[in-house]
Amino acid sequence: MTPWVSRLIATNVAVFALGVFLPDMWLTLALRPRLVLHQPWTPITYMFVHAGPWHIFFNMLSLYFFGPRVEQRLGSERFIVLYLLSGLGGAVLSFLTPTAAIVGASGATFGVFLAFAMFWPHDRILIWGVIPVEARVLVLLTTLYSLWGGTGSVGGSVAHWAHLGGYAAAYLYLRWADARSDRRQFKKRVEDATFGKRSPIVSTAPPDFDAIKRDGLHPLTLEELDRLRAKVAAEGASALTPDERAFLHRMTIR
Repeated sequence: MTPWVSRLIATNVAVFALGVFLPDMWLTLALRPRLVLHQPWTPITYMFVHAGPWHIFFNMLSLYFFGPRVEQRLGSERFIVLYLLSGLGGAVLSFLTPTAAIVGASGATFGVFLAFAMFWPHDRILIWGVIPVEARVLVLLTTLYSLWGGTGSVGGSVAHWAHLGGYAAAYLYLRWADARSDRRQFKKRVEDATFGKRSPIVSTAPPDFDAIKRDGLHPLTLEELDRLRAKVAAEGASALTPDERAFLHRMTIR
């Protein structure tokens, strides 16, 4: 068990237990889209309220199975953001059924499962403990079923749009986090290449060795300059590595 998975399960169980003694509590915490302006806290609180023991059991079971690996992969801070945003995504799409009362962590746990399927798409999930289905296939099947149910083709009281909202929010967040990570890694590579000097671009033009002042340079530095001059003469400027270009760049601006 990871930190946030433990806290979320404990919180959901505690709220469910409290509801046994305060049966009307759900009226205050459930999301009813048409009343959201009067109860603006419900897009958050609805995901901690459940309609019955089986409802909370299956949501917490899903969180228990998939949450720890996702939290370990993302880190605790990003995991809780993923969980809450997935729940909020479920709340947003629940506005397609404005008169319904929505409760449950399904949107949030669906988001966690989508993250699991994106990280480990070929891992097999045992449906009813018997039927093995790859995680990516299960996402597709549950998406199709939720679309079918959301259009009214399936009866019952399942919040199909909340499930789809959880998937959508999780996907967008993970793509944003991935793009942000790529930008940070690129920025770090550039800063490392310039030894902490913020230079967004190290020139790819042929180096001007004559512009480098050799007076006062350490013999090892001079030896490196001569090596790079010989390399450019023999192989061309394109053969220089980013670190070698950064070295020459520092020599020209010192």
